[in-house]
Amino acid sequence: MTTFLSRREVLKTTSAGFGYLAFAGLSTLAAEKEANPLAPKSTHFPAKAKHVIFLCMEGAPSHVDTFDYKPKLTEDNGKSMPGARARSAKLLASPWKFQKHGESGLWVSEVLPGLAKQADMLCVLNGMHTDVPAHAQAFLRLHTGVSQFKRPSMGSWVFYGLGAENENLPGFITISPPSRNGGSANYGSAFLPAICQATPIRTGFGGFGGGGGFGRRRPSSTGSVSNIRNPKQSTESQRRQLDFVQSLNQETLSREEDNVAVEGAIESFELAFRMQKELPAVMDISGETSATQSLYGIGQQATESFGRQCLLARRFVEAGVRFVELTSGGWDHHRNLEEGLGNKARSIDQPVAGLLQDLAARDLLKDTLVVWGGEFGRTPYAQSGDGRDHNHRGFTTWMAGGGVKGGCVHGSTDDYGYQAVEGKVHIHDWHATMLHLLGLDHERLTYRSAVETCDSPMSKVASSRRSCRSS
Repeated sequence: MTTFLSRREVLKTTSAGFGYLAFAGLSTLAAEKEANPLAPKSTHFPAKAKHVIFLCMEGAPSHVDTFDYKPKLTEDNGKSMPGARARSAKLLASPWKFQKHGESGLWVSEVLPGLAKQADMLCVLNGMHTDVPAHAQAFLRLHTGVSQFKRPSMGSWVFYGLGAENENLPGFITISPPSRNGGSANYGSAFLPAICQATPIRTGFGGFGGGGGFGRRRPSSTGSVSNIRNPKQSTESQRRQLDFVQSLNQETLSREEDNVAVEGAIESFELAFRMQKELPAVMDISGETSATQSLYGIGQQATESFGRQCLLARRFVEAGVRFVELTSGGWDHHRNLEEGLGNKARSIDQPVAGLLQDLAARDLLKDTLVVWGGEFGRTPYAQSGDGRDHNHRGFTTWMAGGGVKGGCVHGSTDDYGYQAVEGKVHIHDWHATMLHLLGLDHERLTYRSAVETCDSPMSKVASSRRSCRSS
């Protein structure tokens, strides 16, 4: 009977096994250098930012009531919207006044007085636009670039492209993650290594869509991470138990080399074990001074919830986390605009302003890109008499820190704020700009995958496999 030997077996048995030893040594070094997703990686070109804090306003805040000043809208208040299909579409002036702020003279609404004081830090993008005015699709596109297929989130791409600065903490964290509009798909890794997905931290502050409410119950000094400590075993016994479990996982992986689920389990188990040592200390804000906590609005009913999120974000960035996302839900104001938007703006204004001020004071802002925005904007015409409908044709986001020029405005909408007309920035451009500031070329940040969903507008085909681009 003829016996067929594999290449691995031939290397093991010939020349006293020296060929196999050489192969094993080289492959181990290569694996350590290339396959470890936590290892810090070189950028494509010099980076201006090392970290990102994404302040996600789920539900779509109104740009014409916050950062996009439209005097014509005030002048024509109550008139029919030019070109509107429905005759009942009446222009609705903002109930808040706009003023110029800072040395830059940036226009900011009085509904955001705290951020107005930080105007010289902001780069306001008034020419944003996206593809559809539906929350679920637009929210997924905001995070992943597409809405039809399962794609990695922006945070996952950043973590994959840059690696980790602190191997004892996740590279990507989402605080009060969104439960609606795609849920975990907004912070998942899709076909990227499983370790690149976000670690969700549910703060327990209550509220719609992850932090939308306030004053329901007083939260603890930290958020919560399930099973961060083992109540029954010591660190040493956990390590022995984990070593045994990992030996079984490695045995499985040696038989099934392309088993992504097993690879993800191995990486996540090790990270979870290391997190026990460092994460609770990073999340404990009790050591922060009363002045710092007050800066973020902690201790005040309206700002308690988001203030704690923002302070945790600063502590995570300080500890080396690459990408931190915070979610404030409840910005979908189809009616009762003055009260609804007023309350939401009040809940995030002081915390976000405090975050920018604190990052700058600690010399962290120059390396940290802070991004604010929602999935689309709102219409300049009224809905239900005192609200605004969805508007994907033109809206506002802003960036600060991380190499961004502060005190400036890029792009504009038309006289009423309905449609982007100059300096237009699509969500794909927005993603590419963030990656550029991090030293990553979106055309070169690729991951070889055989999944069929990669032939999207953000991907290209390479040979017989898919080479999936980030944006």
